[in-house]
Amino acid sequence: MTVELVLLARASHRGREITGARLCGLLALLANDLRAGCSAARLMEALWPEERPEHPTKALQVLVSRARARLGSDVIASTPNGYRLTLHEDEIDASAVMLSASASEDRARAGDHAAAFQHAKEGLKLCEGAEWPTSTDGPLSELRAARFPAYRSLVRAHALALSRLGRPGEALEQLADLVTKRPRDEEVLAELLRSEAATIGPAAALARYDAYRRALRDELGSDPGTALQNLHQELLRGTAPATRQGVRHEPNPLLGRDDDIAAVSALLRTSRVTSIVGAGGLGKTRLAHAVSRQAEQRVVHFVGLAGVTVGGDVVGEVASALGIGEAGHSRSLAPTDVLANIVTALGRGLLVLDNCEHVVGAAADLVHTLVSMSKDLRVLTTSRAPLGLSSESVYLLPELDLSTTVELFGQRAQAARPDVDLPADTVRELCGHLDGLPLAVELAAARVRVMTVNEIARRLDDRFALLRGGTRDAPQRHRTLHAVIDWSWHLLEPAGQAAMRALSVFPGGFTVVAAEHVIGDEALEVLEQLVDQSLLKVVDTESGTRFRMLETVREFSAASRENAGETDAVVGRFVAWARDFGVARPESIFGADLVVFAEQARAEQDNLVQALRHGLDRADGPAVAAISSVLGGLWMIESNFTRLATLTQDAAWLLSHYRPEPALVETTRTALVLCAMSGLLAGGSLRSMVALRRLPAAPPDTLTRAAQIVLGTATDPAALLKLCDSDELLVAGMANYAASYVWESDNDLVSALSAARQMLTAVEKYATPWISAVAHGRIGELCLQLDPGDEVLRHVHLALAAVGRLGAVTTAARVRWVLVLAHLQRGDVEEAEQWLQEVARNGGIDTAGMEMLDVVVNAEILRARGDVDGCLRLWRQVVDGLQDNVTSWGLEVRAVTVVSHAYYGRLDLVTGITDALQEMIASRTGRPSDFPSCGALLLALATVDIAAGRTRQGARMVALADRMHYLRTFQPAMSATRAKQIAEEADKTAYEDAVSSYAALDNHGLRAAVLAVTKPGRV
Repeated sequence: MTVELVLLARASHRGREITGARLCGLLALLANDLRAGCSAARLMEALWPEERPEHPTKALQVLVSRARARLGSDVIASTPNGYRLTLHEDEIDASAVMLSASASEDRARAGDHAAAFQHAKEGLKLCEGAEWPTSTDGPLSELRAARFPAYRSLVRAHALALSRLGRPGEALEQLADLVTKRPRDEEVLAELLRSEAATIGPAAALARYDAYRRALRDELGSDPGTALQNLHQELLRGTAPATRQGVRHEPNPLLGRDDDIAAVSALLRTSRVTSIVGAGGLGKTRLAHAVSRQAEQRVVHFVGLAGVTVGGDVVGEVASALGIGEAGHSRSLAPTDVLANIVTALGRGLLVLDNCEHVVGAAADLVHTLVSMSKDLRVLTTSRAPLGLSSESVYLLPELDLSTTVELFGQRAQAARPDVDLPADTVRELCGHLDGLPLAVELAAARVRVMTVNEIARRLDDRFALLRGGTRDAPQRHRTLHAVIDWSWHLLEPAGQAAMRALSVFPGGFTVVAAEHVIGDEALEVLEQLVDQSLLKVVDTESGTRFRMLETVREFSAASRENAGETDAVVGRFVAWARDFGVARPESIFGADLVVFAEQARAEQDNLVQALRHGLDRADGPAVAAISSVLGGLWMIESNFTRLATLTQDAAWLLSHYRPEPALVETTRTALVLCAMSGLLAGGSLRSMVALRRLPAAPPDTLTRAAQIVLGTATDPAALLKLCDSDELLVAGMANYAASYVWESDNDLVSALSAARQMLTAVEKYATPWISAVAHGRIGELCLQLDPGDEVLRHVHLALAAVGRLGAVTTAARVRWVLVLAHLQRGDVEEAEQWLQEVARNGGIDTAGMEMLDVVVNAEILRARGDVDGCLRLWRQVVDGLQDNVTSWGLEVRAVTVVSHAYYGRLDLVTGITDALQEMIASRTGRPSDFPSCGALLLALATVDIAAGRTRQGARMVALADRMHYLRTFQPAMSATRAKQIAEEADKTAYEDAVSSYAALDNHGLRAAVLAVTKPGRV
């Protein structure tokens, strides 16, 4: 939590200063005992120690009232006999500093020096600026004096932790100051000696020790403690040269591993045994060499075990590397004195065992024995599987991030061929498929000697044939990518290999439940083994724990599956899993538990898409129906209409010929409803509609069934409008939703908005996040066209909250754009700009087909701030960028650009647009749904006519544009009030006459009126 009440360095609450000695004293007394508080008698005695007020109880009540007024009424609570603070311990610096001191000491005792340092650092930050009183003159100074011991404890803990974390240069001055103040604190002195030895040299530390020993003997007649004497012997040995046996220097820079080196080094300080674990080719050995070179231990022995055969003599290999001699043929036969000699040779040193995975049992036995024989020895191992010891800390080595992968590829490629061409986009795409494996990057980069980067990228489909031929100084098992994976593969039992072959069918990772479908009930045990061998990664996601294979490992396993002839059977089990996944969620987006559905469907999306392809290839109706219901629902939530259209096109034929068994009817109904809804948007719903009619009839007691009934009126508007008044609320709600689009397409926005409001009322009782988002979003977008008032913001905010719960990034981005436009219409420039930044922060690049919308918004912001030239320049820039865009959006942009230039007398800058206005208007009179964009163009042409002196004609055209409900998204340019004012100033009589004559026209009449006012030769 954040500290709210500060009493040590100053007196303040939430950043506001607290003044008045008695008020500060009251808070100090209450802060001194948060649990029990303070009695009224104690408070009065401490606050008025010399002369009591005439009415002390009343005076205390007044003081408490002042405190509550300053801090908030809920900060001080009354108790049966006094008062107490309601804040937590970590919300008051005077108590939080005690927590930090205690936590730092606890973590130091546990050997977790990194945590001890962090707690000490946080505690000292609370004390910054504090002046510790030497005498007390009131409750506040008493409180501060009482916290001084905690401050001293924190200073000591901070210095000790710095030294123990291998930062002697930072610790030295602090430790020296502490020793000056506390000369008999041998724990502090010991760390000072270590820091001096590391920074100045062992001679300086030995001299300080000798001076301390003599002073102690002279003053007390005693010797230093055992720990300090042992350190003295260690310092004496430290004058000998450091040993780095078997530790290699790097042939080239080690990129992207600084954090890993620091993390492993920190583990070595706190753990007896540290294991670097990861997949083959990640660079575990190089990392171990880098850690060994800078290890704090003076003696480091690096022993490679790759050459030891399975079941071989690990003890003998280590003894031989240390020069101890023959140690027998196995650890079990090795004499005890051989192990003792190994411990003696290592002393307080570091033993590094590289490549333990194929002899992990023997290595674990040896390490366990060594650490039990010596309290000072440290062991570092590298392996594809951990040792499984209680003394072991495992460091899971991550893959390189993409930027480091690209940098490494560039360095190694240029080393192989200095004049190589490295197109940035291609290199980045190529590196994105190399799993962050340094070995794969090195092998790919080596290919530039004979291939271009583009050729390497194209041939990466057969990566095992491509990525071979490593450097001559690489181990044989690292000469090809295939050899790296093959090394791990042959360490698996047959059951593990079979599981890898089967699990490689999942392109997007999998859960334990999914794994059970393809490898059986023993999946969990097998998965644990594969994770231990670094062949699977465990990832915690919002939908639960998932397992993933590196792409390289998955391709190897898939190839092994093909060679074993198991693909058909595995794919069958995979498709069955996907079918069961869909059947378990028959309601899809129409269900109540939509948040969970969205999380699970999103997590399995890649797997389901792959399973759908297999299902279509196999003409598996049940699977296609179940998978389509899930994917269709997910893509509807995410407004991914492109993928929805493809799904409808791919699945509709098979589903139209599928006759589901009773258990699959509802799943099939959901799939067909979603396909039909998508088809209506894209113009291809016939097959789905026919298939829906063949399903058994069902009462409209779910949204899916209600939607099916409404879809049945797709070609009969009269029947649809009748359903809008249905007594079945779900049917009425879905019907009104559809009707709102029918009314809008007929250019009757008022009726469309009314239908949308009725939908919200009808489904409110059944509202799921998706239905809520749809209803509120629909009302918001219609209000945006009719009246950009408070109702727009209220409904759009509710829609955003609903889609936010679903994690629908694309849909949320579109809703945020509506908020940007709504605030612009209202003239709330600051709010519009903030929402524009929110769009950018959330990656909301999707503008629902409104290209360059961000530029348009910035243009309007410049207009609001008085930068007319900047505003108009940006509008022209957008027109240039949308030259080939003849959608409603493209035409709206042209209309707003012309109107804006006309208002500022700059039409000479947009003659290229104005000359084409008549032709554009003529092309938008075919359907009533085109009337709003046609009306916007009419308004633009009207401003041109008025500017040219054709005032009567222009005034009448403004009236016609208004009658066609022209697009008013961008205010003030397209403001109806402003347009009316211009028309009336040009020719009020002609404008009013036109308003009257156009009012009664139907759609056919409006179309004729448009053609009349824009016919050739009208000028």
